[in-house]
Amino acid sequence: MSTTSPVKGTALPASAPLPWSGLLALSTAAFTAVLTELLPAGLLPRMAPALGVSEARIGFLVTGYAVASFAAAIPLTALLRGLPRRPVLVGTLLGFALSNAVVALSSSYALTFAARLVAGSAGGTLWAMLAGCAARMVPPERRGRAIAVVLAGITLALSLGVPAGTALAGAVGWRTAFGVLAAVAVLLVGWTHARVPGFPGEAPHARVPLARVAVLPGVPAVLSVTLFLLVGHQVMYTYVAPFAAHAGFGRTGLVLLLFGAATVVGIWITGVLVDRRPRAALLGALGLCAAVMPTLGLAAGVPGVLPVTVALWGLAFGGAPTLIQTALVDVSGPERADVATSLQTTVYNAGIAVGSLTGGVVLSGPGAGALPWTALPLTTAALVVVALNRRNAFPSGRHSS
Repeated sequence: MSTTSPVKGTALPASAPLPWSGLLALSTAAFTAVLTELLPAGLLPRMAPALGVSEARIGFLVTGYAVASFAAAIPLTALLRGLPRRPVLVGTLLGFALSNAVVALSSSYALTFAARLVAGSAGGTLWAMLAGCAARMVPPERRGRAIAVVLAGITLALSLGVPAGTALAGAVGWRTAFGVLAAVAVLLVGWTHARVPGFPGEAPHARVPLARVAVLPGVPAVLSVTLFLLVGHQVMYTYVAPFAAHAGFGRTGLVLLLFGAATVVGIWITGVLVDRRPRAALLGALGLCAAVMPTLGLAAGVPGVLPVTVALWGLAFGGAPTLIQTALVDVSGPERADVATSLQTTVYNAGIAVGSLTGGVVLSGPGAGALPWTALPLTTAALVVVALNRRNAFPSGRHSS
């Protein structure tokens, strides 16, 4: 079986090797975006005196990035959808380079905040492109694995990159850490230009209006699963430290390390299964996410239960975003994946915000012990949506188009 390259019109055999260099360039872009977004959170005590503001206002640098990413994903993707993909991708990387360079050099909080808004806008545009680019680089039969390789950059940034970046900042200074990020983004421009194919944008006559993409068969179901899972996940994950303390397990760092290491294993398993058993893999991941919540609610205080359950949670959650995004690319088609993924990016960020807010309300009211029971119906809802949408959104086999 073969498919046609959208760049040269040549056949891509299903047995051809993955274009590792191009996929790893996209994965490194994802890594850089996540590290750019979250690094200030680990540097609050160092950045606050240098910029003359409180640590809380340094935290707003992360919030500003997230809000800009949320606000920019759909309009910028719609505005740029007719342009060739590689120059747009290069433009987002230059946005990261510029933002991180300004942060490294700035002594003004206002200028630093503005630079973070630029990075967030670039991030929203980047997330809308990555899965579509990966899908177009390989035959349909290997689409899921390609997306898994690219999204592994997110997992590695969360589990390894942020701790390493924080350690680097402690050793050489936070400004140098942001300078290194700027340099990495510049190097990525050359790597991307050399190894990521120059896919064309959408031709004017082929562009499906944004509202029609949102209601394509299967797309609402995939977006619903994204929202339910992210809200439920963030209810627990945002407040894992007070929950661990509530359970009598004071080593929050160990809990986060176990979760992060397990997500790496989860995304590796997903890369093996995503093109063979996508529905079974997603049902298993969501089922495990749902199952850990009552376990945490009932037995987190039992010695040994919390770390083991958190590891299982990380294993399940590690692969779920790849499986969901692959399903979205399948139902929208690679040519419309950028627009569909921009919708998912907005839903994803909304889920993070709503989940964090909901968890905070629960923590302030019923308390930490109620967090798993709040997350349980949400993760269960994601599982039910997948179970009920076998035909259009989450079929047993991969689509061939």
